[in-house]
Amino acid sequence: MRYSDQAATAYWQRVRYLTLSLLVIWFLVSFGLIFFARELSGLILFGWPLPFYMAAQGCMLVYLFIIGVYALTMKKIDAVTRAQLAEGQHEA
Repeated sequence: MRYSDQAATAYWQRVRYLTLSLLVIWFLVSFGLIFFARELSGLILFGWPLPFYMAAQGCMLVYLFIIGVYALTMKKIDAVTRAQLAEGQHEA
């Protein structure tokens, strides 16, 4: 297996892991809070019941956080992969 193939395989494994992790967070926030809204209604956040707050604006903040984490992490993953590929070309 060529070095560039190994770098590509490692790249896509990291991307899949990141995507899966963020999708799990998205699912828990989207589905989990709605499914357990009655049980969580006793929790108060900024003077409002947690499910109401999350439905009104909390979920949007979590979604923006997910997008930010994805963008920053992908930037780092791309830089690492680019460096690995450049290093592999110099060795060949």
